[in-house]
Amino acid sequence: MRRIKVLVAKPALDGHDRGVLVLAKAFRDAGMEVLYAGLLPTPEKVARIAVDEDVDVVALSLHNSAHLTAFPEVKKWLEKLGAKDIQVVGGGIIPPEDRKKLEKLGITGNFGPGTPLNKIIEHVRKAAMKKWKLESSGR
Repeated sequence: MRRIKVLVAKPALDGHDRGVLVLAKAFRDAGMEVLYAGLLPTPEKVARIAVDEDVDVVALSLHNSAHLTAFPEVKKWLEKLGAKDIQVVGGGIIPPEDRKKLEKLGITGNFGPGTPLNKIIEHVRKAAMKKWKLESSGR
């Protein structure tokens, strides 16, 4: 089985990086190849990094209430760049009603603080497998 490649990112104005750095380490310890987009990248930059680095999953995290704007923008940019097969998962401070909205847009997970790391890791694994299935089917 090939190694999962995941980009962790905090698009928009959110400088709280402790959680995303914990996730990056957890993904790495789970055997994934991890890239970090750094602080304050635009949604376009996140998408471009994802495409340039040929990642399987983009893991987004925000604590500033911009998830309904920034997460869908990343997804739109991935589609503009011809990479709609790259899976997008979210997390951070996301109210339950917003989680449903994000799911409808194809942004899955949308985990909140305190979610066990193994649950997030398993979700990212499943998202990567979904991408691989899309690739193999030619979509």
